[in-house]
Amino acid sequence: MNQLPRVCIIGAGSSGIAVAKAMKDRGIPFDCFEKGDQVGGNWYFRNTNGMSAAYESLHINTDSRLMEYRDYPMPEGTPDYPSHRVIMDYFNAYVDHFGLRESITFNTSVEHARRMDDGVWEVTLDSGDIRHYDVLLVANGHHWDPRWPDPEYPGQFDGEQIHSHAYLSPEDPVDCRGKKVLVVGMGNSAMDIACELGRPGLAEKVYLSARHGVWVVPKYIFGVPTTRLTGMPRWVPWRLNSWLTNLIVAMNVGKPWNYGLPRPDHRILQAHPTISQEIYIRLGSGDIHPRPGINCLDGDRVEFSDGSRDEVDIIIWCTGYNVSFPFFDAAFIAAPDNDLPLWERMVRPGLDNLFFIGLLQPLGAIMPMAEAQAKLIGDHLLGRVSLPSAPEMQAAIEKERNAMFDRYQDRAPRHTMQVDFEAYFWRLDRIRRRGGKMARESGFALPITPRAAGIDADSTLPEQRAAS
Repeated sequence: MNQLPRVCIIGAGSSGIAVAKAMKDRGIPFDCFEKGDQVGGNWYFRNTNGMSAAYESLHINTDSRLMEYRDYPMPEGTPDYPSHRVIMDYFNAYVDHFGLRESITFNTSVEHARRMDDGVWEVTLDSGDIRHYDVLLVANGHHWDPRWPDPEYPGQFDGEQIHSHAYLSPEDPVDCRGKKVLVVGMGNSAMDIACELGRPGLAEKVYLSARHGVWVVPKYIFGVPTTRLTGMPRWVPWRLNSWLTNLIVAMNVGKPWNYGLPRPDHRILQAHPTISQEIYIRLGSGDIHPRPGINCLDGDRVEFSDGSRDEVDIIIWCTGYNVSFPFFDAAFIAAPDNDLPLWERMVRPGLDNLFFIGLLQPLGAIMPMAEAQAKLIGDHLLGRVSLPSAPEMQAAIEKERNAMFDRYQDRAPRHTMQVDFEAYFWRLDRIRRRGGKMARESGFALPITPRAAGIDADSTLPEQRAAS
């Protein structure tokens, strides 16, 4: 164990526990620090770390069979789209089945991580303890730091305002019953919240405002979870996949503008679609009133870009999240406008002992992708898989970004991390095969020299270590 690099994992959410399993399976010594008192991250309703975006009525919007870890399928009889509680039970079962819980330090956050001159990571915990590691694996999630409208809309609003991150139920943290509520946004959270508040007996009126149109994909098509019908092999061009998906969806539910929503200015799959089985029913029933983008706020009223004005009591901003790393110095690692170029969404070229896990936005589920990333990283740390050189990584990043921005032309923050589900798995498999051959040719040498294990007990000054 002391002959292998010592690893620090930040976060025990759905990505972090997959990383912990991969490290344990390979005998790599690791510590995993979780700010909350349980695993689950974003799926832990009322997470004690205050970072979860889960609300009481939350259900997954990806088919559970697409979401499950490959090493631990969901139990037989799991619903297609289960609630957050079922998902939390699944995560807890995963952790206990593989004996990971005792390896996770709960109620502990990483306050600062610094890569020293000798490459070793100095990790400062909220207790004040300082630990040292050879490798840092970041799995802190990207749906916890609310992004508010920037710049703010002109004018003053006299009612209550919350971000969707704070939304727990129609009564918590603000009581929406009998109120006029404006939901701003067209993502999954916006439509979930608008649909919930639009049900009879809750909000008096629900307005749904959007500056731009999105494509809405139902959870079921022909009685089958949509992803089982629209998921295409990686070699199918996205434009052909877009055409087929548009045809199938239109035949089943029609187009967004048939229900009063803005017409999208892009093709389906050219931006992240919104998944909702209920939104068209609520719009068609008059339970939700579509509105264009906001022009200004005016006391108890909101004026929209078409000149219309509505009286509003509460605004719920469903305007997304910032990608944040509070434990890094901003000059070292930051993601302005959520843009952090990474090789295969994992590696910053030139930093050979820092890896990001789950920092991607798939047309599918993150969990099995994080699992695949973790296995690849684990095998790399054992010397079984070699990774490309930094210049090769940088060239691959440029190629991937050019293709991404050609497809997602609006360059919105949500599209800076976009990957296609099957294509990404195919790329990781190709990297594994090529890297395995490279590793054999190099004699399976460890890519990271283990140095951190004895540092915490060593009185040698950091300057002396760096010079040695």
